[in-house]
Amino acid sequence: MELYVFMFMLATLVASEKKTVHKWFFLLGCSDTEKEMLYGVDGEEYYYADYVKGVAVDALPDFTVHPSFPGLYDQALAEIQICKANLASSIKAYKNPQVKMDKPQTSIYAENVVQLNVENTLICHVTGFFPPPVRVSWTKNNEGLKADSLSQYRPNDDGTYNIFSSLTFTPVEGDLYSCTVNHTSLDQPQTKTWDVDVAVPSVGPAVFCGVGLSLGLLGVAAGTFFLIKGNNCN
Repeated sequence: MELYVFMFMLATLVASEKKTVHKWFFLLGCSDTEKEMLYGVDGEEYYYADYVKGVAVDALPDFTVHPSFPGLYDQALAEIQICKANLASSIKAYKNPQVKMDKPQTSIYAENVVQLNVENTLICHVTGFFPPPVRVSWTKNNEGLKADSLSQYRPNDDGTYNIFSSLTFTPVEGDLYSCTVNHTSLDQPQTKTWDVDVAVPSVGPAVFCGVGLSLGLLGVAAGTFFLIKGNNCN
């Protein structure tokens, strides 16, 4: 079993004027194959290290203030070296002890209202798992696809983690998409499917209304005809 070292630190900041409570957190994790450093506030990403591109990424939305943290990526590299040293010590001291595992829960959904032939994004949300990592893969009609993005691991309040994977797609009626999750707690991969099934407005009510209106008009016409004939007889 791959051993993963994770350090999670939580700090609470109280603004005195309005008694607003904000929760800042710091997440550092590493294994033989993965590494992550993340800063966040109130459950959202603030800054994180992209070890593939070699940069610190500002995850704040465009409409807010963006503080500058010079040297953040260099710090992230140093933190990972410490994490890997701790990992090696843990492997030697504890001989890969069995850890309590929590199975992931997976859901798949479209980001926007689905319209045929209009580009959209599928989201695969994996949550409630421990320990990291998880592996997420996509298929379309049983053929493998490459995901557009995979988020950082984010902590849940109960000590488990969650992660998002996204896939850009154009809905075509009948297509079938799947998101498959692999985790050490699972006996077999966990797969959720999503099919393009856009509801088309039914013509039934319109047909019934049209037929009813036609019969009503025929009834009025027939009544008028017999009324005129009756008056002529008198």
